[in-house]
Amino acid sequence: MARQGKKYLADLAKAPQQSLPLAEAVKAVKAFRDTKFDQSIEVVLHLGIDPKQSDQALRGAVALPHGVGATKRVIAFVSADKVAKAKAAGAVEAGADDLVAKIEAGWLDFDVVIAEPAMMRVVAKLGKQLGPKGLMPSPKAGTVTPQIEQAVKEYAAGKVEFRNDAGGNVAAAVAKKSFSAEMIADNARAFIQHIEKLKPATVKGQYIKRVAIAASMTPSVTIAL
Repeated sequence: MARQGKKYLADLAKAPQQSLPLAEAVKAVKAFRDTKFDQSIEVVLHLGIDPKQSDQALRGAVALPHGVGATKRVIAFVSADKVAKAKAAGAVEAGADDLVAKIEAGWLDFDVVIAEPAMMRVVAKLGKQLGPKGLMPSPKAGTVTPQIEQAVKEYAAGKVEFRNDAGGNVAAAVAKKSFSAEMIADNARAFIQHIEKLKPATVKGQYIKRVAIAASMTPSVTIAL
C-alpha cells in the first residue's frame, strides 16, 4: 500500500468497507477522483468454477445497452456477395483470399476478426498471424457467425469480449467513468446477468461468489449479491 500514490490512498480512505447495491456501488466509484483521461469502469466476478475443467470454462461476448465508449476496427471474412454489406455495417475491410494476402503481407490494423462459418477454411491460413494476437475468430465469442452484418455492427460499437482466468475470475470494461451513473449501472447489470446465464451445468455450490466494480485508477467497491 505504501507504493500507492497519495490520491489513490485518499480515495481508499473513503472507499466503502461493506458491500453495496449496484446503484450505490456505481455512485461510490463515480465519487472517486477524476484523472486527465476518461477511466474505464471494470466489473470483476469471482466465480465458483474450476478453470481446469473445459466444461466449466467461460468465454464469450456481450453487447451492452449503452456501449462502452470505444469503437473497434473490425474486418470480415465473407463471400464476394457480402463484402459490400459487411463494409456498410462498419467493417474496415472485408473479403476472402484477397484479405488473407493483405494480412500475410503484414497488415494488422484491426482489432476484431469476424468470419462466416464457410470462410474459416480461408481464415485457417492465418494461424501464425492471428493466433498469437488472440484474433482468431471463435464461435464462442460470436465472431464466427452467419449474421455478419449484426456481428460487425456490435463489435464495431465495442461489443465486450470476456474469458475466465486461471483463478476463476471474469472481468470486462463495461463503461467509461464519464457515463452517467444510470448508464454504468445498466451496463454492469447486463454484464453480470449475462454471466449468470452462462452458469455451467457441472458447477456445484455457489456460482457467483463476489462481484466488484472499479475505475482504472480507483479502489474497487464490492457489489452486494
